[in-house]
Amino acid sequence: MAKQLKEMEAMRQEFISNVSHEIQSPLTSIGGFAKALQYDELTNEERSHYLSIIETETYRLSKLSDNLLKLTSLESEHHPFERKSYRLDQQIRNIILASEPNWMEKELEIDVSLEKVQILADEDLMSQVWINLIHNSIKFTPSFGKIRIHLKNIDGKAIIKISDTGIGISKKDQVHIFERFFKADKARERSRGGSGLGLSIVKKITEMHNGTILVESEIEKGTTFTIVIQI
Repeated sequence: MAKQLKEMEAMRQEFISNVSHEIQSPLTSIGGFAKALQYDELTNEERSHYLSIIETETYRLSKLSDNLLKLTSLESEHHPFERKSYRLDQQIRNIILASEPNWMEKELEIDVSLEKVQILADEDLMSQVWINLIHNSIKFTPSFGKIRIHLKNIDGKAIIKISDTGIGISKKDQVHIFERFFKADKARERSRGGSGLGLSIVKKITEMHNGTILVESEIEKGTTFTIVIQI
């Protein structure tokens, strides 16, 4: 019992430390650039640039807050969970279409193959899975790269593969990729605005549906996430 309490306390302290670190970084930027805006000799271009940074960091804080609340709610086991029958292929297609400005801006090639699949699941929660995974694929794939989003119905299971030709994830990082606040190498971390919570949320929602999620990746060649859910 004493060992378990010690481990729980260590996890709590680590969580608090991670949250504090994630909050401190954008707050420092906001404070620094807000102070710089007080100088009269700034050019309009410099002022606009500083305001843009403040806006970006404010959004990052808001996203972090939203994800923290969402993950805490999911892990409390009291999060509303309402299964209903709906078309999974239509849901994924709608999210792809909603993301069009992002992948069009980078001129990415999108290969979509979605079999008709009727699934019994929490539609709102599952949408968070596809939004997170598709957003990550777009974010970490260089311009003119390729993203594949395939859905198949095999033996009563929905199998969803989301692949990209992005920067990839190292073997050592793949082991930890679903942990809270974990960020893979420097190429994927703070400079790209992530909080390290998105994949934790994806994994938790998948497990709530008795599903599994796997990652396969190779540096500079790309990443594939595979989700399997009972229909």
